[in-house]
Amino acid sequence: MGSATDLKKGAVVKYNGENCVVIETQHIKPGKGGAFFQTKMRNIRTGKVVENRFRSEETVEFVRVERRSYQYLYKDGSDLIFMDVNTFEQIGIPDDTLGSEIRFLKENEIALLAFEGETVLSVDVPQHVNLRVIHTEPGFKGDTATNATKPATLETGAEIGVPIFINEGDLIRVDTREASYIERVKE
Repeated sequence: MGSATDLKKGAVVKYNGENCVVIETQHIKPGKGGAFFQTKMRNIRTGKVVENRFRSEETVEFVRVERRSYQYLYKDGSDLIFMDVNTFEQIGIPDDTLGSEIRFLKENEIALLAFEGETVLSVDVPQHVNLRVIHTEPGFKGDTATNATKPATLETGAEIGVPIFINEGDLIRVDTREASYIERVKE
């Protein structure tokens, strides 16, 4: 247990019986009434973002989380197989318990797994990854007048919107949190 004044970005708390990670917190002292903390939290299991106000004197249940580096090996049915980079121990995690950004993780990439005891709470993939476009419709001359996008399938199977000038085989940088195109990567 801790005080609401200890809430910081990245902290994991128990909220309505669910583990949530704090995305944003702001201390607010209105002219009338007591001070409070306005927080934005993401439910680890569902990925849903919730907002809540905690009074300054309110107690909050913090979850002790240990983060360890694991290498993503392969997908086995509905499980994703990860290997501890230090002990080489392998674990399988059902893909329905993971967030949507897992679709941008390539085989042999390193990810941080968050554990509560021996239970995996979440998989944190890098915020920016470089992926190859394996399928997209060709752009036509003159289509660049607007900032229109077209769908593209990436090497991991994920689909995102990319600018018209992106072609099959191009290497692009993707923001895994927003599932959006950032830039074309020079090889």
